[in-house]
Amino acid sequence: MTLLDQFLWVIYPYIMLTLFVAGHIYRYNTDQFGWSAKSSEFLEKRRLRWGSVLFHWGILFVFLGHVAGILVPKAFYESIGITEEMYHFGAVWFGGAAGIATVIGVVLLLWRRLSVRRLLRHSSKSDLVVLLLLTIVILTGFTNTVGYTATGGTFDYRDTIGPWFRGILTFRPLPQLVSDAPIGFQIHILSALLLFGIWPFTRLVHVWSVPLTYLNRHYVVYRRMRAKKI
Repeated sequence: MTLLDQFLWVIYPYIMLTLFVAGHIYRYNTDQFGWSAKSSEFLEKRRLRWGSVLFHWGILFVFLGHVAGILVPKAFYESIGITEEMYHFGAVWFGGAAGIATVIGVVLLLWRRLSVRRLLRHSSKSDLVVLLLLTIVILTGFTNTVGYTATGGTFDYRDTIGPWFRGILTFRPLPQLVSDAPIGFQIHILSALLLFGIWPFTRLVHVWSVPLTYLNRHYVVYRRMRAKKI
C-alpha cells in the first residue's frame, strides 16, 4: 500500500466528507438568502424542461441504486433470497434505464448552459464547474455499469467499493479494496467525492430545500374584485 493509495482512499475521502458536512453548516448560517437554485427558466424553457425532467427523475433512481448497491451489504440480499443473477439483472436493466435518462438529462442541461448565449452570460463559474463535474460523475458511472459490468467485467463493486465506503463511514477504512479497482471506477469515486466536497458552496444546496410545508398548506383563494357602481 503506497502513500498515494493512503491519500486517495483514506485522507481524501475524509477531507471531502468533512467539507460536505461543515460546509453545509457554514453556508446555512451565513448565506440562507443564497440557498436556492437560481432558476434560469425565463432565459430558456424548452431544453430546460426536457433536460431537468430526465435528469432529476433519473438521478433519483440512480441514487436509490447506489444506496442498494453500496450501503446495503451483499449478505443482506442473500439472506432474503436475492441471488447474484437477480441483482445483476436489476442493476443492468433498471440501473441502465435510469442511467440513460440521467445521461441524456445532464448532457441537455450542459449543452443548454453552454449554447444559450444569454444563459452563459448569467452563469457563474460554480454553475459551470458543477455541471461539468456532474457530467463526469454520471458518464463514468454509466460506463462502469453498462460498458464494464454488463459486458462481463469481473470486478464486483459490492465486494470492494461497498465495504470500502461503509468502512469510511464507520471510521474503519480499507483502502486496499479499491486501490486496484479498474480506472473507470476509481475516476467515478474520486470525481463523486470532489462533487461532495464542493457541494455546499454551489447551487446544489437547493437539494435540501424540499418544500414539505406545501403538503399541508392551505389553498390560497383568489377573488375577483368588481368595481362598485356609483
